[in-house]
Amino acid sequence: MAFEGLTEKLSSVFNKLKKKGRLSEADVKEAMREIRIALLEADVSYKVVKDFVAKVKEKAIGTDILESLTPTQAIIKIVNEELVALMTGESEKLQIADKPPTVVMLVGLQGAGKTTNGAKLAGLMKKQGKRPLLVACDIYRPAAIKQLETVGSQLDIPVFQMGQENPVLIAENAIEHAKKHGNDIVFLDTAGRLHVDDELMNELKLIKERISPTEILLTVDAMAGQDAVNATEVFHEALDITGVLLTKLDGDARGGAALSIQAVTGKPIKFVGMGEKLDQIDVFHPDRMASRILGMGDVLSLIEKAEQQFDMEKASEMQEKLKKNQFTLADYYDQLMQVKSMGSLTDIAGMLPGVNANALDNAEIDESILGRTEAIILSMTKEERDNPSLLNSSRKKRIAKGCGLQVVDINRMLKQFDMMQQMAKQMSKQMSGGKKKFGMFGKQKGKMPGFPF
Repeated sequence: MAFEGLTEKLSSVFNKLKKKGRLSEADVKEAMREIRIALLEADVSYKVVKDFVAKVKEKAIGTDILESLTPTQAIIKIVNEELVALMTGESEKLQIADKPPTVVMLVGLQGAGKTTNGAKLAGLMKKQGKRPLLVACDIYRPAAIKQLETVGSQLDIPVFQMGQENPVLIAENAIEHAKKHGNDIVFLDTAGRLHVDDELMNELKLIKERISPTEILLTVDAMAGQDAVNATEVFHEALDITGVLLTKLDGDARGGAALSIQAVTGKPIKFVGMGEKLDQIDVFHPDRMASRILGMGDVLSLIEKAEQQFDMEKASEMQEKLKKNQFTLADYYDQLMQVKSMGSLTDIAGMLPGVNANALDNAEIDESILGRTEAIILSMTKEERDNPSLLNSSRKKRIAKGCGLQVVDINRMLKQFDMMQQMAKQMSKQMSGGKKKFGMFGKQKGKMPGFPF
């Protein structure tokens, strides 16, 4: 995940301050020096770093801060506020035209993920009740049209294409097509280049002139660092972009682009691509990103992700089963699959407060364990899932053979399931007025009871 190095270094700075208790002006200046180095190493623009540190330092070196009972917390609060301000303050939504269709012109360099992430954005709009249309305006890159049709098919979104026709004509005809067929939002996948050139910009300018798009979103690769900021400046100067779609933020990027783009161009990051799956795109929330950078987690995003993936009706049924102590392996399987649908365990853990890159490395989260648990349960009969007490030695050997694992793996999974049942019984007693107390975490370090992580 991007910003891991920055998070680690900032945490180190704040931990040093916490150990000092009361702070002197010299302590604050030393901390600002280390923060400046950390930001520069994260590939944040030098000018942006200089201005950022100056603002934090000015606010931090004050009588009220240095003489407060918790000066370190006050400084962390200031850093957090300035990080949010650096990334525009509030999340920016997609502009919607007063008269449909809304036209979103997607621009960017080759390799930034414009086609795939443009389709992801169309999918996100579809979930919000829109009727999107994808338009293939990239007639130069081999297989660009086919790629757009493939992702469009996977998302069940129509794709308008006219082969190798003039991109300007394609865009104009696509908008007429959208009006006739009730598509209220149109995404134009324009051509990219390995480098910015006059021919590319002239074509994009002509498309903009002819169709007057509602939004011009620049797709930027977070792993490109300062090159991403430079590209944003060039595209903005030529097209007056309305915002940025930042991709590959889940990769091993230093993250400086996210902290520099708005400050350098004045244009907000509106959306972020967080993975390769077609549902891994989200609105960019500066406050949540700042919280994650400072190691405070992103609980709101975690809750939203859970709300999207968890079936509320099933959750209600599960609650009743827990109360009646009727939780089966089939139910356990359903719960694990819903957790799996939320994304990688590392990403989920990274949204929790206090969990940083080092903590995740030390935890050694095994991403394949959910798959093994799934294979074991699916190798059982319905009767065995409903009544695990039937699982004698011969049945376990049959299941192990069926899922390609060992009997010891099955015993381990059953032990985890038993822990879940025991916790359910304790919860049931608590709900019915029982006085027995129970902890949230089991004895196994770093594991939730009943869960394999």
